[in-house]
Amino acid sequence: MPPKRPPPQTPLYVKIPTTAADKLDRAAAALGVHKKDLVADLVTRYVSLSGRRTGDPADGELVMGTYSFQPYDPPEVMNAEQAGQFLQIETHIVIELAEAGKLPGKKLGPAWRFSREALVAWLSTPEVAKR
Repeated sequence: MPPKRPPPQTPLYVKIPTTAADKLDRAAAALGVHKKDLVADLVTRYVSLSGRRTGDPADGELVMGTYSFQPYDPPEVMNAEQAGQFLQIETHIVIELAEAGKLPGKKLGPAWRFSREALVAWLSTPEVAKR
C-alpha cells in the first residue's frame, strides 16, 4: 500500500501578543506536539463553519461561539499545593515524594518549593526498571 499523503497545507503568518506566544510555546512543549498542529487542532475544534455548534466544520457561514478554555499558567516556583495541581496529584503525595527524594524540590524552612521546569524534566525522564 502506498504511503498516506499529508493533507494540503497553507502557510499562516500571524503576530500574536508575546504572552500568548509564550503560552503556545509552553503548551506545545508540554504536549509534545508542533505548534502548527496545536493551532490546527484548536481551529478544528473551536471554529465552526456550519452554523451549528457541533464542532463539525461542514460548509456554511462562519459563526462565533463561546469557549470554556481556562488557561492555567503555573508560576515558575510552586508550593506543594500548586505542584500537586500541576501534577494532578494530592498535595500529601507531592510532599511524600519530595521527602523521599523522588520528586525534585527544595525544603525552605518548613515549606517545600518546586521548580516548574524541574517538574517537567522529571516527568519526561523514563523510570528505571526495578529488578
